[in-house]
Formats: sequence, C-alpha cells, structure tokens
Amino acid sequence: MNRYLKYGILFLVIFFVGFTVYFFAVKSDNHSEMEHKNEIYTCSMHPQIIRDKPGNCPICGMTLVKKIIENQNGEDNSINNLLKQTDNFIVGNYQTTTAIDTTLSSEINLPGIVAYNPNSSVNIAARISGRIEHIYVNYKYQKVNKGQKLFDLYSPELLTEQQNFIYMIINDAENPSIINASRQKLLLYGMTLNQINTLSNSKKANPLITIYSPASGIIDGTGTMDNTTSPEMQNPTNNTAVLDIKEGNYIKKGEIIFKLLSTDKIWGVFNVIQGYNSIIKTNQTIKITTELDKNESINAKINFIETQLNPVDKTNRIRVYLNNNKLKLPIGLRLQGVVKTNEVKGIWIQKESMVSIGNKKIVFLKMENGFRASSIKTGIEMDDFVQIMEGISIKDTIAKNAQYLIDSESFIKTE
Repeated sequence: MNRYLKYGILFLVIFFVGFTVYFFAVKSDNHSEMEHKNEIYTCSMHPQIIRDKPGNCPICGMTLVKKIIENQNGEDNSINNLLKQTDNFIVGNYQTTTAIDTTLSSEINLPGIVAYNPNSSVNIAARISGRIEHIYVNYKYQKVNKGQKLFDLYSPELLTEQQNFIYMIINDAENPSIINASRQKLLLYGMTLNQINTLSNSKKANPLITIYSPASGIIDGTGTMDNTTSPEMQNPTNNTAVLDIKEGNYIKKGEIIFKLLSTDKIWGVFNVIQGYNSIIKTNQTIKITTELDKNESINAKINFIETQLNPVDKTNRIRVYLNNNKLKLPIGLRLQGVVKTNEVKGIWIQKESMVSIGNKKIVFLKMENGFRASSIKTGIEMDDFVQIMEGISIKDTIAKNAQYLIDSESFIKTE
C-alpha cells in the first residue's frame, strides 16, 4: 500500500514539473513572435522605405535601422498597414502663405509672324481660251508690278474678233455704236486700250496678244497648284519653286492662271496659349515689335480671334490687320505682341507655392504637425500668380515654397 502511494506521488510531481516547463516555453515563444511582429526596418535617410526584415536601403544603400512599433488600443501593426504612403506628408516647420481673393490684370507676351492677307489677293484668270506661246513669269513668289508682262497668248477666237473690229473700222466707220461695242468686246477679252489703239491705227490683226498684270504682288501659284497651305505657313524665301504652267499649255476661259498676293495689306498672326483666349477681346490694343528693331513698336488693334484650336501647338490665333505701305515688313518676319489683359477676379497663389508633377499640380497644406501634399486645379497665370480653380480656399494655409518640400528621389502622392 505504501509503495503504490509513493509511485502515485512521484507521477504527480513529474506531471506538474512537465506542465510547468511546457507552459513557460509556449509563452516565451509567443512573446518572441509578438516582438518580431512589432519590429520594422527603415532607412534613416529615406523614411518612406519600410521593410519587415533587415537589409539595405534600395535608394542609398545604407543599412536599415530596426524600429519597434508598440501595439496600442488594438491598432493594426501588420506590414500592410505600415506600408502606407509616407511621401504625401512632410514633417517640418516651413514658411507658409495663404491664397488671396482679389482682381489682377497683367501683360502677356504673344509670339507672332507676318503673313499674307489672302483677302487682298488678286486672281488673274483667262478671259478667253488659247495657248501660251511665251511666259515671262517662271517661279513661285516672284514679284511682279502692275503693267508687267505675264505671258503671250494665241487665241483663234481673239484673232477673229480683231479682224471683225478692223473690218468695221474700214467698212462701217459711220456707225460708231457698233465699233464701240466691238472695242468693248476686245477689252473684255483681255486686250488693253493701247493694244486696241495700235490695232485701230495699223489695221493689222496680231495673232499673239500680251497679257499684262492688273496689279502688283507676289506670285503665289496657279489654278493647278496646291494652295491649301495657310498663308502664315508658306515660305516666301523659296523662290525656286517652279510654276506648273508652261509655254505651250492650253488654257480655258475662266481658268485661274496666276494668283497675286499683296504685300501692302498683311496680317500679324499671334499665338495665344490655352486659358488666355477668354481674356483677350477684339478691338483690344496690342503693342507689336519686330525682330529687326525691338526698340520701335507698332500700336494696333486685335481685329479677329480664331475660334478653332490649332492641333499642332494647341493654341488659338489672333489676327491684326496691318497696312504695309509704310512699314515694309517682309513676309515671315517674327513679331512679338504685348497685350494688357482685362481684370480677372479669382483666388490666386504665388507660383512658388505650387509645383507641377507631370499631369498634376500640387500644394502642401499646413496640418497640425507638418504638411500634406494636395492636388489642385489651376487656371491662368498672371505675373507671379496662378489662379486656383479647385483644391484650396483662402482659409487654407500652404507652404510658401513647394519646391523646397519635394524629395526629388520619391514620387509624391496626393489626396
């Protein structure tokens, strides 16, 4: 009996010791695991780098420093919760400013160019069918003067009308109304008064009639050439472009042979970037200077604002009609226009308070213990100010120099 009691007490002692050792071992393992879960590793130079195990910073190569995060009030300290965006909040004490609600006006510079005015061009069309026997104009952008020879034309129909006119002068001189009607017909066919008077005196028909230029200008092209290029895009220095029309070509009545561009009435075409076209109006004063003499200016009025957006440079164009009789500005000359804008009321911040990061523009809002990056929508710019359309109000305090708060090696996230 005593032997059984002794074995029983020994078994209870062994069981109690084993259970005690197991309990403390499991508790120690759980504690170690909890401590490991509360450890993270970060870079002292780049705090946005957070890892759950030791290693080196992928940016600067420094050894990551261990940090222990205490779990308080049941907060989630998992790695997914710790890997939050750290570059949209900056801790520090920086100079601040606020947006202002005011009315501003400014002067904007508009690049421009001297262009032909197509409305002042002259079309030289064939008044009668015939064949070109000799041509005196050979190149595009060749300058011609009023009364200058253009080409010699052979026209059987015109030759017949000359013979009829001579017959009436000789055989029906007492009927001036018929003679005047025939004379007028020759004028409508393209002959000049001098040519008709010479015909009347010599009484000898001329199979070749010289066609003269009715105006002064620059040869732009012929009816068969491609004239779809806008006037400001044409190159007036390319004087070697050969015209399509040649000697021996047959022309039809009404066909445009030459197109003369006037250099007396020209356009000043200026580009307006998006946003500013709404504050520029017709009849507004524009001060123009040229690249030839920047000290001498031309005061003019804005005559027309194009509504179509240029797909190449995403700008609107304005036109200024200039009288070039005295100015003598060459086509293609670069211009600089200065326009004083109308007053614009809005919310404005200084340019240095905003920074552009690709397709976003941001400011840094002042918080309790730092600055948070916030996206904004802007309007036009005037001098050192930017118009705010969305994102902040005059009640918000922002960093005065946004560029100073940017880490150039990280990507800024905004809210």
